[in-house]
Amino acid sequence: MKMSMRKAYGESLVALGAENPRIVALEADLGKSTMSVLFGQQYPERYFQMGIAEQNMTSVAAGLALTGYIPFVSSFAVFASGRPYDQIRSSVCIAHLNVKICGSSAGLSDFGDGKTHQSVDDIALMRVLPGMTVLSPADAVETEKMMKAMAACDGPCYLRVNRNDLETVTDPDDEYHIGKMTCLKEGADVTVFATGVMVGQALEAAKLLAAENLSVSVVNVSTIKPLDAEAVKRYAGGKRCVVTAEEASIYGGLGSAICEALAQEAVPVGVLGIRDSFGTSASNYEELLKYYHLMPEDIAAKIRATLPKA
Repeated sequence: MKMSMRKAYGESLVALGAENPRIVALEADLGKSTMSVLFGQQYPERYFQMGIAEQNMTSVAAGLALTGYIPFVSSFAVFASGRPYDQIRSSVCIAHLNVKICGSSAGLSDFGDGKTHQSVDDIALMRVLPGMTVLSPADAVETEKMMKAMAACDGPCYLRVNRNDLETVTDPDDEYHIGKMTCLKEGADVTVFATGVMVGQALEAAKLLAAENLSVSVVNVSTIKPLDAEAVKRYAGGKRCVVTAEEASIYGGLGSAICEALAQEAVPVGVLGIRDSFGTSASNYEELLKYYHLMPEDIAAKIRATLPKA
């Protein structure tokens, strides 16, 4: 069943606000899209509409964190990560403040608005910041669990949320904690480390390759930082090759993180993602996933290309 990550974010924010009066929300004029507006409707005295001014919003969030509040700030991912980068670095991360950043409409998921509104670099930008936790849920169910974990975690966090409704691929009954990666399908030959929308695509790719007698594990890497390097090595152990899949730039993102973890391991690694390119406009989301070679058949092709030749 397809569900909305954005709605899960907004509803979870409301639920967290009921549990903890120190939780506040700040928005950059996009509340109806990010769904933080749900929090504003329920708790107007704790909801701050900052206008199209992400730099100011981040600075105010830092000030609120210094006074004991837990601010959740929301905007499109490209604006939440890039526009206030200096404020995130200098005011939030250097001071290790308890600010939670929601990058909504992440990746190519804002398909109609083109490259100015599509975030191909947000994972790399947030991952490089010391002390920043970087989370990328696979579906709405995982988004809800992440929100609870973020609220309980002390320190800066970045959450990457897809704009479109996605199929539920994670188990609602599974225990979740930051730093955990989950194997959603066991396979003997290949491991695919995927994040976000690419988790569902990887599961479909595994079905395609099963017809070719290739057995593929699919691991949901929903915490990109801190990365569990030992788990990466364990899931890669004994495999003929490893492939990573992300709806983001291949530079500095999940693929880079997995390669760093496996630098001393003797296993071929193929990296699938957006290759040194900005986004572009399209009539629908699937059109972009096809254009940037992020479909199940593209993952299958990357696996075939990465397998050692006999």
